[in-house]
Amino acid sequence: MSKFVIGLTGGIGSGKTTVANLFAEEGVDLVDADIVAREVVAKGSKGLEAIIAHFGTEILTEAGELDRAKLRQRVFSDEQARQWLNQLLHPMIRQEMLSQVENATSDYVIMVVPLLFENGLDRLVNRTLVVDISPELQVSRTVKRDNVDATQVNNIINSQCSRSDKLARADDIIDNQGEISKLKQEVQALHQRYLQLSGNHDAHD
Repeated sequence: MSKFVIGLTGGIGSGKTTVANLFAEEGVDLVDADIVAREVVAKGSKGLEAIIAHFGTEILTEAGELDRAKLRQRVFSDEQARQWLNQLLHPMIRQEMLSQVENATSDYVIMVVPLLFENGLDRLVNRTLVVDISPELQVSRTVKRDNVDATQVNNIINSQCSRSDKLARADDIIDNQGEISKLKQEVQALHQRYLQLSGNHDAHD
């Protein structure tokens, strides 16, 4: 890969999007796995056609789009269905992300991937950046943002790579428990560092 790529990750409710947007304000191109994941199952896509063929039309909304909540419920308790879905979508998502990385024009690119380590996508990046907050904050922020109950949030946190594991594997860590002004300073400092690294990363590839 010719581009210098930073893999940005963090648990649910950690503020990945906020951090990613601050990098975007510095002129950095973002490749967001969640957006790509929606694109590969958009109406009329090969991904959606394969899902309909496998699960039937009951996982569609009235408008003929994927009902993500229904699909989530369907695969949450069925390990085989979940594996089938992952085997279908992960290669598609990976391919599309790599294509967007290659088409990016900024000095370096940020891949925003919630399950960076869990899905082995850290192999595709030069450095990993973890947005870190305490589990208590993760729960309270997500409950407030998504209007879900704490048990659901805890289940999601438990299904993700543990906080200590993420921190141990991270090249860089942003602490997102404080003020937005502090967050901006952290992002600006990292941005300068990544610009330097991206200028002399030939040996890395």
